[in-house]
Amino acid sequence: MSIIENRKAFHDYTIEERFEAGLVLQGWEVKAIRAGRAQLKESYVVVLDGALWLLGMHVSPLHSASTHIHPDAMRTRKLLLKAEEISKLIGKVEQRGYALVPINLHFKNGRIKLDFGLGKGKKLHDKRDAAQEKDWAREKERLMKHDTRTRD
Repeated sequence: MSIIENRKAFHDYTIEERFEAGLVLQGWEVKAIRAGRAQLKESYVVVLDGALWLLGMHVSPLHSASTHIHPDAMRTRKLLLKAEEISKLIGKVEQRGYALVPINLHFKNGRIKLDFGLGKGKKLHDKRDAAQEKDWAREKERLMKHDTRTRD
């Protein structure tokens, strides 16, 4: 079940491979994410010191947050992956120029997980081509639907 989606990821990047990672979160962040108060729009994943970190994800604290905790909405959060997956991703990002793009936050067995993709940035003409293909597919569906109705 998806909590938050980053729809702009597929518009700006060509996603070639998808990965799922756990997140190191604080208690107030879990409550806020469950309430749908998170945003992935401007976030990205970076490699620092052999670990993956999620930067730019905004989690708005709930009004009922504890008074002795000072929540940081834009805190850097660590991603939890197996060592061999991390080393594989580091190699692809550093050598081939791929980017790690957050796709969505979702629940899995009661825990919050992050789907992120290994992708390359699209150029403007690629975005236009993708939009044309999407429009053509929609038009084809409309024509086929209309065609099947008129045959009866």
